[in-house]
Amino acid sequence: MESALDFHTAKALLEWQIELGADEALCEAPVDRYALEAEKPKARAKQASPAPVKAPEVDPAAEARVAAKAAQDLAGLRAAMEAFDHCELKRGARQLVFSDGNPAARVMIIGEAPGRDEDREGRPFVGRAGQLLDRMLEAIGLDRASDAPETAVYITNVLPWRPPQNRDPKPDEIAMMLPFLERHVALANPDILILMGNISCQAALGKRGITRLRGHWAEAFGKPALPMFHPAYLLRTPQAKREAWADLLEVKARLRAMS
Repeated sequence: MESALDFHTAKALLEWQIELGADEALCEAPVDRYALEAEKPKARAKQASPAPVKAPEVDPAAEARVAAKAAQDLAGLRAAMEAFDHCELKRGARQLVFSDGNPAARVMIIGEAPGRDEDREGRPFVGRAGQLLDRMLEAIGLDRASDAPETAVYITNVLPWRPPQNRDPKPDEIAMMLPFLERHVALANPDILILMGNISCQAALGKRGITRLRGHWAEAFGKPALPMFHPAYLLRTPQAKREAWADLLEVKARLRAMS
């Protein structure tokens, strides 16, 4: 009975395998897979692929120094800045905001960075803050549209491209563009500088804290420099206009003394 049971069981198993599609034997003799696994040759160790050659890292500030130094005039400096591709702000801005006013002016104003209006028009200080700045300058006899160096003003920014959402410039962005600003001052060669706001003071003086710095003459890029409240701050804080008026009178007095 046992052998008959084994025969019928084996036959049923064979028929079940045929129904599953196993209808052909691969080998005439059974194969001990466990023995084959034990005799399996060890995989050859993979040969390490050579490390990829890294491209030399670019120092944006060093590249800016070379490009700025090569500029022989303001037109060349503008072209060098237009061609400078290491600042990511350029990708999101509409256009470069280089300067406004008379390059021969005795007074050069350094603002922070373009805003929405400046980005659209391509000139610094053209929004509400710019309108206030024009009124402030007019009060001491200065005008960015003047052809006479004695009464003219020349204006630029620390950064020529608008930061997204008008955020403050980052330290690496300031450091990257600083050689262009330094060369800009050297080519324009004003008698005095006005540093409008914290970012301008950080770039030109290496210091922040406009409330403490304003009204005190310092030296920046080899020129006498007076930190002042940014006109945008004055729009938010009208009570600070009193200090701003005192600073404007300082500028007027300094110009008179240097005449």
